[in-house]
Parts: sequence; C-alpha cells; structure tokens
Amino acid sequence: MSSFIAPATVTSERDLVEFSVADGEPVDPRAPKGYSERYIHSEIFKRYPAVQAVIHSHSDAVVPYSISGVPLQAAFHMAGFLGDGVPVYDIAKFYRPQDKRDLLVRNIPLGESLAVLFGSRLDAEPEHAAVLMRGHGFTVQGSSIMDAVMRAVYTQQNALIQTTALLTHSAHFRAPLGEQSQDDQDMDPESSEPTYLTKEEAADATEMTLWSGGRPWRLWLREVESQSLYVNMA
Repeated sequence: MSSFIAPATVTSERDLVEFSVADGEPVDPRAPKGYSERYIHSEIFKRYPAVQAVIHSHSDAVVPYSISGVPLQAAFHMAGFLGDGVPVYDIAKFYRPQDKRDLLVRNIPLGESLAVLFGSRLDAEPEHAAVLMRGHGFTVQGSSIMDAVMRAVYTQQNALIQTTALLTHSAHFRAPLGEQSQDDQDMDPESSEPTYLTKEEAADATEMTLWSGGRPWRLWLREVESQSLYVNMA
C-alpha cells in the first residue's frame, strides 16, 4: 500500500509499504508510516484467498446510500456486480470499549467484522463485490487490480445514476395533479420505483464486464499516463 501520503502522489517503490496479511503490520519494522485502515485490506485478503485486490473509497456519491436506508442496487449494465442490494457495514455495532469512535477501521477485530459482510463462508468466493460503510464510504474486492478498479469506478457511477433516477422519479410522480397524465394519476407513487436490473440481468451483465473490461481499462491507463499529476519513477 502507499505510505501515509495521498495515493495519487506515489512516484516509486519508496512510497510503498509492504504489510503482512496475518496481522496488518509492516513487514519491515523500519518502513515509513502507513495507513491506519490497512486492516480493511488485510482482513479481506485473509478471509478470501481468491481476492487479489481491495479498494477503499470515500466517494461522496456513494456515502448517502450508507446512511439513508435506500439500498444501492444495480441501475445500469456496467454495475451488474452490485445485484439487488449492497450490504451496509455499521461500525458502531462492533466498537470495543477502547476503540476510537471515528468510524475508521483501525484494528484486526474491526477489519474482520467488515470482511465478514463480503461473504458468509470462510475461504470461499466472496458473495458480494462491494460493501458500503456507514457515514464513511465503501470497499470493493476483485480478482485482479483491473477488476477492483472497475468495480470501484462503476460503483460510484451507479450511485450517481441511481440518485438521478430517484430524483427524476420523485419530481415526476409528485408533480401537481394538473400536470400529470391520467396514467400517472392512477399510479401509486409509493409503490412504484425506478426499474433496476433483474437478478438474471445483473448476473449476465457481470459476466459481460469480464470480457469487455479491457477497453475502458486501457483508456484509463492512457489518461493516467497523460496527466501531469501522476509521476512514475519506478
């Protein structure tokens, strides 16, 4: 992982810290300071051997779905991996008396309690690609770096699309009666909602991204290479 700097400012291996999956501690005791939430990553890797990459994000587009009670669901074809709902991790249920109440996953017990939400069976393939974290953000896992990055990007895009759909739906069905069609007036706005991917659509869309993901991935690589923000001295 990156040392205690903004990940986008990593320029070489000197800015990286290697941690042990077993305990989340630096392999080299002389390593520079690392992130306190490394236990998010170590505990997911420990529980699910098939996972090869973990990404944690504070996306402000996603956070509302961690606190509103509105489930984040697959709203478009590139986010089929979200299925019909993403688990929400509420860290308040797992604090120990000595833990800081700052919502950070600072230790093994908290990391383990988060990792469990990805799947109920130890050492099995994770059942969920993403888990929301109340008032904090979200975490995704993947079978490769590309897989995890795509899931992180499309989780955020799905949240933006779903929010727009919910706002549009609410504005339309709650318009003054004189501005609604007869069909709209006959429809109960409380029982209707935006149309999300079905279980079958979500499964097939997830499979589709496995063979089509190389196209956006190569574009993103090119965008990073052309940005002066990113410096690669490796």
